[in-house]
Amino acid sequence: MRTVDVARRSGYSVQQVRNLERDGVLPPAQRSATGHRRYTDAHLHCALAYRALAAGVGPGEAKEILRAAHRLPASHVLALLDAAHARLDAERTRLRQAEEAARAIHGEPIGDVRPSDAMSVSELAAALGVRPSTLRHWDAEGLVVPDRDGVRGTRRYTPAQVRDARIVHQLRAAGHRVAPLRDLMPHLRHARRRHDVAAALAARDAAITARSRALLDGAAALGALLPPAAPSPHDPHDPHGPAGTGPAQDLLRRPAP
Repeated sequence: MRTVDVARRSGYSVQQVRNLERDGVLPPAQRSATGHRRYTDAHLHCALAYRALAAGVGPGEAKEILRAAHRLPASHVLALLDAAHARLDAERTRLRQAEEAARAIHGEPIGDVRPSDAMSVSELAAALGVRPSTLRHWDAEGLVVPDRDGVRGTRRYTPAQVRDARIVHQLRAAGHRVAPLRDLMPHLRHARRRHDVAAALAARDAAITARSRALLDGAAALGALLPPAAPSPHDPHDPHGPAGTGPAQDLLRRPAP
């Protein structure tokens, strides 16, 4: 097929198809007598696999997987896919933990606050298991803004600000970026709108689900490019023998009396 045919069926432009061949995502195309590229179904499968994988793991890793499919054993390609699925599973686990933590943190009452209840940067960092520089970064980004000591200007975190920090810590661990949290935290700080956190976590869950589905679609397209799996070697200790053998099959093959 022509370059334009691959482009039309894969959703890419003609130039993008050429770029994918240049980058090793597509194997080198054959050339006609007039020098035009001639592609096959294998090239189309590569383009479709890359498109889905790029949505699932990002373009850089998607290129690595496709290049491996052209040059390395199938086991190496499958290992890359397994690792990608494992990372998504870990993201889902962290997201569930963040959801549980957010529900618990929002349910904690804050009673009468005394000056002695405030925490320093080092105390809060130790409690959260992060570096003090992380809290300073959150302050600079407007995520968690502590009070300042009037004499020395040192940061002091009230119980409400500690709760903010715990929420940010869980959301960051679940994979949320700083920019969306910068928009979200003022609402939480002033109105304590629990549904905003729930909506942010739900959006993250939807994004992970979309990436997981894209990875599945990419793996399906990639399956057409990999060689068929070799049959499993027969275990000599298996009393049933390989498929199609064993006592039951022997009985079926015996002539009727």
